[in-house]
Amino acid sequence: MTQPLNIKTLIKPKYRTIDLFCGIGGIRKGFELTRNFSNILSAEVDKYACMTYEYLFKENPLNDVTSEAFKKRVETLNYDVLLAGFPCQSFSIAGAKQGFEDTTRGTLFFDIADILKRTKPKSFLLENVEGLLRHDKGKTFKIIIDTLINELGYKIVGVDEVNGVLQYNSESFLRKTVDFGLPQKRTRTYIMGFRKDLIPHNYEFDELPTKKNKSIFKNLYDLLEDDVSAKYYLSEQYIKTLEKHKATHKAKGNGFGYKIVNIGENPISNTILATGGSGKERNLILQEKPEYYGKMFGSKKTPINNKGIRVMTPLEWARLQGFKDYAFMKNNKDTFSFPNTVSETQQYKQLGNSVSIPVIEELAKYMYKHLEQLDRNGI
Repeated sequence: MTQPLNIKTLIKPKYRTIDLFCGIGGIRKGFELTRNFSNILSAEVDKYACMTYEYLFKENPLNDVTSEAFKKRVETLNYDVLLAGFPCQSFSIAGAKQGFEDTTRGTLFFDIADILKRTKPKSFLLENVEGLLRHDKGKTFKIIIDTLINELGYKIVGVDEVNGVLQYNSESFLRKTVDFGLPQKRTRTYIMGFRKDLIPHNYEFDELPTKKNKSIFKNLYDLLEDDVSAKYYLSEQYIKTLEKHKATHKAKGNGFGYKIVNIGENPISNTILATGGSGKERNLILQEKPEYYGKMFGSKKTPINNKGIRVMTPLEWARLQGFKDYAFMKNNKDTFSFPNTVSETQQYKQLGNSVSIPVIEELAKYMYKHLEQLDRNGI
């Protein structure tokens, strides 16, 4: 008797990824959403991020990218794509000028470059803060691009080589979360590369995706919780402190201070930060809750403010990054949550330090399209 076909067995991811500096797995998840990539190894050293990653993916990613043992392990793998969201660090330009091994040693980019040199994956995606392009007056980015192209042999999308001179502009690498269906003013740098020896002569790469056609949350009103605990409402004294601080900095001309963001017809949030608590005043919510006004709560030393001002919740931050009510949907049910062992302070930190998953998803679709075209040309 013929067995019925199992649809799941027919949809088998074609390309294998490794996920470095993985945090809680936002980059990995964006690639997995395309159903064309499967992850085979991850690396993260923050123990709390590892707890969340293991909770979400059933794998413990505790590995040190900088260790020789880890690099040797990667050398044994048959994988296609390296993924990494790495910290921004200054490079030394002193020494014997022996390429990236001299120029970037001691930085985490060095370890990425070292793994690329040893294993030569078909492609990679690197993610970093917007400021990477300006870091050290542009020298840091120039060294990274030069290393990837001239020393490691990769074509970087958005970089042209004219008479041996690399030409590019920042717009080729910067992408905004708000253009990909999430109401957040978050801009990040994305560097995508493909191995040069796999690219036919005169093959052209179009620009990286600039938007997602479908909106996930139209604006902040679309993702705010209707009823939140009193613990998220600011104390009366803290409001006064913020107002005073804002007035002081405004007088100096730098505009620092708190901001209520759910105002107007189409509100969006400021960038959420990986600070684990501080910085939340950049995204305050005005949501009246008269029954809380004037009451003492928890560790607050003065009563809750009577203006209805609160911070955003971790769940709302999870929506701002595409984790909640998007990336982890199964059978029309959202499955995203944090393990009980991870504090709210860590939840804020992990979400602020992560990526906007829909942006990564569109970049993954782009990578898959070009890998498939290169495959047909004989990779």
